[in-house]
Amino acid sequence: MAQTPLGAELIETVRRDGPMPVSAFMAKALLDPSHGYYATRDPLGAAGDFVTAPEISQMFGELIGLWAAVVWQSMGMPARVVLAELGPGRGTLMADALRAARTLPPFHAAVEPWLVDASPALRECQRRTLAGAPVRWAGTFEDLPPGPLLLVANEFFDALPIDQFVKAGGQWHERLVGLDAKEALAFAQGSPAIPPLAPAVMDAADGAIAEICPQGRKLAAGIGRRLAAQGGAALIIDYGPVRSTTGDSLQAVRRHRFHGVFDDVGDADLTAHVDFEALAAAAVPARAWGPVTQGDFLRALGIETRAGNLARANPPDAAADILGRMHRLIGADEMGTLFKVMALAHPALPPPPGLATA
Repeated sequence: MAQTPLGAELIETVRRDGPMPVSAFMAKALLDPSHGYYATRDPLGAAGDFVTAPEISQMFGELIGLWAAVVWQSMGMPARVVLAELGPGRGTLMADALRAARTLPPFHAAVEPWLVDASPALRECQRRTLAGAPVRWAGTFEDLPPGPLLLVANEFFDALPIDQFVKAGGQWHERLVGLDAKEALAFAQGSPAIPPLAPAVMDAADGAIAEICPQGRKLAAGIGRRLAAQGGAALIIDYGPVRSTTGDSLQAVRRHRFHGVFDDVGDADLTAHVDFEALAAAAVPARAWGPVTQGDFLRALGIETRAGNLARANPPDAAADILGRMHRLIGADEMGTLFKVMALAHPALPPPPGLATA
């Protein structure tokens, strides 16, 4: 198979330096400045490789905007609050959230919107989507200005590089990316290791694969410290199990289809399931609420009422489309069960909307 420029570069790197961690492979494939997936394209929509919830329906971002407004009220309605989104794609979620925020003028006046994204290609899309809005950009979470914070991360943590480990002979070994007999990229087994896994995962049988996301845990820790010190809440929406578990969840997607992880490196998206339990533990002293399923969360926020009102105000074909898009977001056979929602918050705040029973 012909290699992409980045694939050929990685083969040469492994040939020269030896096998690399899975996280190093993912980081190069996704973020390489010249050939990385997110650095070089807008991957969203029918013409791209995948579709996220904000692109499916305006209701998603609107409800998150109203969620943020209610949390702001529970914070004591500070005169200024940073409303930030990690990995904002085309800026659709933020645009819908800001539109919904206008229904509560004091909240809209307090909001200082920020987008955290280093991709030049996506920043240009965001500028077009949010033309006229007073949005600012940060390269990393740490670059955000201080103060009370409302943070949204929709399908962000799943794209952070992971490390993998394989249980063999009663010991965990790091899973590496090396070369096979045909000099193609392939998985390899590394030296024994003692990874920071949950006890139930650590005791898995031989043959099990476990994953950790050091960058995700570090980011969750930073978010937790900031929320505890300066106030606010963070909403994390992504796919993965409620509890830490074993399994190989690393996958590639291209043109809306699953793809070989080592095929078309740099031209296919790479993701892995999010370990919500690990993120919650890392975020202490902030309090974690949830996770709950996306379907339950959006129902609790009133998506069915909102969809019904929109449907009644439109002709039959448009109404059917609105209800169909709602089903994609909340249906158990669509995104409703696979995707989970968790909030991190200052420990003195009351339960956030949609997570009160979590």
